[in-house]
Amino acid sequence: MNQQVKVIVISGNFNASTSSEFHKNIQEVIASGVKIVLIDCHSVTFMDSFGLGTLVVTFKMLEAAGIKMVICSTNEQIKMLFELTGMDNKFTIVPSQEAFENLLVSAS
Repeated sequence: MNQQVKVIVISGNFNASTSSEFHKNIQEVIASGVKIVLIDCHSVTFMDSFGLGTLVVTFKMLEAAGIKMVICSTNEQIKMLFELTGMDNKFTIVPSQEAFENLLVSAS
């Protein structure tokens, strides 16, 4: 994967009790100077409104730092949550890490 890209894999239940480690990772990413953060959700079994809120805050923090956020590998529950809240129109969402890599290659 490109050195300008940081992949963060989230797993299990993404909610209030699991988001603090994620937030710590994001702070490190902002300090690292990467250009794109890919959030891989392939192992997420459940996301609640707090998890969604964490992604929204993360999106805003990264955007303010000039870093693009892309989400990949969402399951049906997460897709529905994004659609119901309209976040599917705000976030850049790709089907998989492979699709993301193909997007990077075609953009260069």
